[in-house]
Amino acid sequence: MNGAFVLTGGAGFIGGCLLRKLNDEGIDDIIVVDNLDGVLKARNLEGKRFKRYIPKDAFLGTLAGRSPGRVSAVNHLGACSSTSATDSAYLARNNLEYSQTLAEWARDRGARFIYASSAATYGAGEQGYSDANGTTRRLQPLNLYGYYKQLIDLWMLDRGMDAEAAGIEFFNVFGPNEYHKGEMRSAVCRKFADVRDRGEIELFKSYRADYPDGEQKRDFIYVKDAVDVLLFFVEHPDKNGIFNPGTGIPRSWNDLAHAMASALRRKVDIRCIEMPESSRGGTSIAPGQISAN
Repeated sequence: MNGAFVLTGGAGFIGGCLLRKLNDEGIDDIIVVDNLDGVLKARNLEGKRFKRYIPKDAFLGTLAGRSPGRVSAVNHLGACSSTSATDSAYLARNNLEYSQTLAEWARDRGARFIYASSAATYGAGEQGYSDANGTTRRLQPLNLYGYYKQLIDLWMLDRGMDAEAAGIEFFNVFGPNEYHKGEMRSAVCRKFADVRDRGEIELFKSYRADYPDGEQKRDFIYVKDAVDVLLFFVEHPDKNGIFNPGTGIPRSWNDLAHAMASALRRKVDIRCIEMPESSRGGTSIAPGQISAN
């Protein structure tokens, strides 16, 4: 690359794994941007090579004041990833406005811009799981996190910036480096110790007649595969638009439990428990219901 690689969320789950992969590829001219709000997250940077670390809150000021030098690519993974977040004003600043500023900065300097969107934009899946043929505008996310991810997708589309950037709709990513995420860790990370230590796992009951308990399905993708997707778009600047990098093979929670048990070579007792009432039914959020201005 002819210039530095800016990696926001570089101490996070996917970002930390991408940083390691870049180092493995011999790349260390990297500017890491993140909010090191805990020891576990800071440890994601240990043993990795990068040129400079800039705190998230200082980074936009750095861009406005003086350039960090020539930048060839911006991989924007930093965001609040909590699907239970309720502070709309914070999400507007942190997940939308921050992304807009960085996208425009990258465009004005001819830097490759790749950003993390989310499969949360698809809501309950009524419109399918593709952004082709104008589907992005019809999606109805079930939470504010997905809503603001959809807004950045729409903002990119409305300005034609999707023709020169890549938005990645990540599905259920799992793997190393996610210990700092608390309750937002993947089910694999949260439930692994239960299967290993007690041979049991608790799953939420299904509240839809067409899905038996434990047969609710998700598309799970390993973090190193997600990183390979990101690197593909770095290396292929002619590939632009909004992309869905799921495996295309949805698996049930029961499948997931048995896969963990098989890896640990033990049997597993699956118990289905009540889901918190607040999480049983999502209310779709359509564009325009909440102002992001």
